[in-house]
Amino acid sequence: MNTDVEFHIRQNYPWNKLPANVKQSLGNSQREYEKHVLLYSIRNQLRFRNNLVRHVRKDERKYYEELLKYSRDHLMLYPYHLSDIMVKGLRVTPFSYYIGIMEDIMNSEKSYDSLPNFTAADCLRLLGIGRNQYIDLMNQCRSSKKFFRRKSARDLLPAKPVEISVEPWWVAQAGFITEDDIRICSPAEKKAIDKMIDSGPQLAGSMEFNVVLSLYNRGFIYLDVPISDDSCISVPPLEGFVMNRVQGDYFETLLYKIFVSIDEQTNVSELANVLEIDLGLVKNAVSMYCRLGFAVKKGQVFSSDQLHPTWKNAPSVNRLKSTMDPQKMLLSWEQSSPVMEGGSSATDTDTTSLEDQADTASVSSLSIPPAPTKRIAFLFDSTLTAFLMMGNLSPNLKSHAVTMFEVGKLSDETLDSFLAELEKVESTAEGEAQRYFDHALTLKNTILFLRYNKELTQDQGPDIPNIGFPLDMLRCESLLGLDQATCSRVLNKNYKLLVSMAPLSNEIRPISSCTPQHIGPAIPEVSSIWFKLYLYHVTGQGPPSLLLSKGSRLRKLPDKFQMYDRLLITSWGHDPGVVPTSNVLTMLNDALTHSAVLIQGHGMHGHGETIHVPFPFDEEDMMGEFSYSNMCVHKALRKLKEQVDLEHQCGYVTMLNSNNRHRRRSSDAADCSGDTHLGGGLDTNGSTESFELVTEENNGDGKGKTDTLSCEDEWVPLELCFGMPLFSSELNRKVCRKIASHKLCSNESLQELLHSSRKLSLKVLSFVQSFQDGSQSADLDSGVLSPLSQPLAESGVPLPALNLLFKDGQLREWSGRAPPPLNISALQKDQST
Repeated sequence: MNTDVEFHIRQNYPWNKLPANVKQSLGNSQREYEKHVLLYSIRNQLRFRNNLVRHVRKDERKYYEELLKYSRDHLMLYPYHLSDIMVKGLRVTPFSYYIGIMEDIMNSEKSYDSLPNFTAADCLRLLGIGRNQYIDLMNQCRSSKKFFRRKSARDLLPAKPVEISVEPWWVAQAGFITEDDIRICSPAEKKAIDKMIDSGPQLAGSMEFNVVLSLYNRGFIYLDVPISDDSCISVPPLEGFVMNRVQGDYFETLLYKIFVSIDEQTNVSELANVLEIDLGLVKNAVSMYCRLGFAVKKGQVFSSDQLHPTWKNAPSVNRLKSTMDPQKMLLSWEQSSPVMEGGSSATDTDTTSLEDQADTASVSSLSIPPAPTKRIAFLFDSTLTAFLMMGNLSPNLKSHAVTMFEVGKLSDETLDSFLAELEKVESTAEGEAQRYFDHALTLKNTILFLRYNKELTQDQGPDIPNIGFPLDMLRCESLLGLDQATCSRVLNKNYKLLVSMAPLSNEIRPISSCTPQHIGPAIPEVSSIWFKLYLYHVTGQGPPSLLLSKGSRLRKLPDKFQMYDRLLITSWGHDPGVVPTSNVLTMLNDALTHSAVLIQGHGMHGHGETIHVPFPFDEEDMMGEFSYSNMCVHKALRKLKEQVDLEHQCGYVTMLNSNNRHRRRSSDAADCSGDTHLGGGLDTNGSTESFELVTEENNGDGKGKTDTLSCEDEWVPLELCFGMPLFSSELNRKVCRKIASHKLCSNESLQELLHSSRKLSLKVLSFVQSFQDGSQSADLDSGVLSPLSQPLAESGVPLPALNLLFKDGQLREWSGRAPPPLNISALQKDQST
């Protein structure tokens, strides 16, 4: 649907008030506009009253029936914000709605994975049907078909909801109750129903606990989860979340956007302003989090005279505290900030009901310690969460990893329990699992270094207590779900500094941010293949590299690469992999059909040898002669230091020695070997092959290798990564030490970083454009796209329009033709004359 049309429907524009261009896009057909209005309203589960759809569809009941059918067919969440209509009018409770969905997918013999994430979580909460239970039900359903007494899917599904968690501040509303229903109620239940009918909705906590559950299970009442403008919530580690698939409907998209944006200090009204989303929609989303048990509402205080005595022994799950080990808590703000015991779930919701009664205590009246208003954000990508989920690192670590992936954020308030779980990770493992363990341990050290570190904030001023900054962890992909302006507002509101892990996966677009300052890639181009070429261009050194544009085809491997035993291949937008030269041609041509590809020489005798050199460089690092243990004085790094600001950024430069005849024995290299990349592999036609990238980092001791074997000319820069490395604990420790000693987090350094990041961005963009401009003078019939027509990659980085070759210190366009052969006889004649 056209975005302009959607905007005008959302703003309730009738046909006669539509601008001419919008009418034209609809073929000047009012009937077409009315179709769009109905479809948009149903897709977005809009209320009939006060919306444009009431002028299009006159039958209100029929509209809601269509809405319910669409939602059920598309496996959407139950429309809790319409519970008054759904339960009282159509007599469809959340339980009956999800039973219908479950029956549909069982009859269609669909897998459990067909349920979207949030829908699956709500089904698990109400029906008690998770993945294993669904598989068991399907097996029963299939086996019954083999006999005469066939059971339908409905016969196998539960007859009533499982016991759910209800919070005292939720609101009980009377549903559709007949006289026959009243007859089967107990006296206590009749009394509760009479009170709701006579006096209106009641706080669940003011009623008898078992009566609330009993009436709810029978469908006689529904439960609202009221959220007011000044409500604040916290998101503990997820439990009960089902990782199936993302559907992309309006509400699911909204839930993920708010997940990564919300924090305990920002109330719902402020959040709606920052995101520029309708306040009612934000309330609906926050209400859903609380209902599903994925969030805890703060500031709910119930005095003993308000709370019915039967609630004192009611089961309530505080997920935040259950995952914490008090013995291992490093620092907790929780002791002085009353968090509501609970965070479980219940059913139906209309966020406008009894908000004033439910909010008995204002958040502003809480005695929260004077924590710093701004925080540090550590940016990571999905590969880190994958490592934490794999390998059975510790019993409760998976719930944190799921939170990092699905919510896209771990706030400072939950880092104590996260660190406690990381403490349980062992330091040694077998085979590939060692990689996962190393990342977990290095992540723990990184969090401990960045979080509440007084060394990083020594220039805060006399009036501000120097306790360091709190730390939030944010997933880049989740932030990229927000539009650029919204993302910038969220980051500026909450954070003083952004720090990226290194390297970030090539498959994502890094976060671009001038303010708050970013220790990491300044723009997406700095984390792309273009920056590698820029690095070689400004230093005049690097491995032989050929960047081929998409659609190119190689008949033979260029002569320059024939001498190599191993090549480093990077498909555009994917992580690199080392492959043997012998069988690379077919794979390259397959990859070039759908992507640009960078080919680089890596090793002449097996894999090349690599060393990671951390920066910023210390003064003593730049003294003395070049050696294996003193790589910082390499002439390429000296040139690089002049062209790129390495003093106010942190990260590492990877140096490559392709002529690795004198490789260290594996036993000697074991202490300082590490994988440069979180995920290695070349994606060709949808398949991913993993290639081990053998790397060795410089620990400063030259262990197992004499300096006499290292010649400066043998080493060339391979890549430069900004951020904090997680793949090597030794390299991570060095970078952390340099951040502290060079005071990179001081206000003065961050101001310099702001200017230098802008300069670097302009230089790199100018460099990219200069090597795209050459295509304008190319033959129009050559099939090479001009920069204007050259499409952007998914990461927003322009794809190469030309084939580029870096060789002998020069970067130039590559025509694909070999140089003309020498005419020996002509040369001899010239010499004789």
